Amino acid sequence: MMRVTIPGRGELVFNHLFLDMNGTLTLDGQLLPGVKERIEQLKSQLEVVLLTADTFGTGARVAEELGITLQKVSPEKGGKDKARLTASLRPEGVVAIGNGFNDCEMMEQALLSIAVIGPEGCCGSTLQHADIVVNNILDGLDLLLNPLRLVA
Repeated sequence: MMRVTIPGRGELVFNHLFLDMNGTLTLDGQLLPGVKERIEQLKSQLEVVLLTADTFGTGARVAEELGITLQKVSPEKGGKDKARLTASLRPEGVVAIGNGFNDCEMMEQALLSIAVIGPEGCCGSTLQHADIVVNNILDGLDLLLNPLRLVA
């Protein structure tokens, strides 16, 4: 569990971290450097789940490498799947991190949503649904590892 008090929003309590894979944690299906170490630290505070349509077929390997749960979503209706999974955990807090169109509805349901503008870019609609926008996944994960940055 992670707690942070954000001025204007009050105390937020997070139990889960939902991560998009392609374009967020990976580039062309390959895990980006520095992600594994940060996820390892976060696993002691949050249940971390990888949500992916698995475009490159590397989802199981990435989840195993990170030691986290894999939840595959539909390539056609992945956005609805991600939103349904996020909504099912209310009132438990979900932090959602993603970059794609299929992350928009998940971000609307999450207690805190972080959009990543990484090497694969970021969907404009995703930016509109995010509470925070970062330049890369490492910055997003570092916000959670250093929660006073969320306050600032």
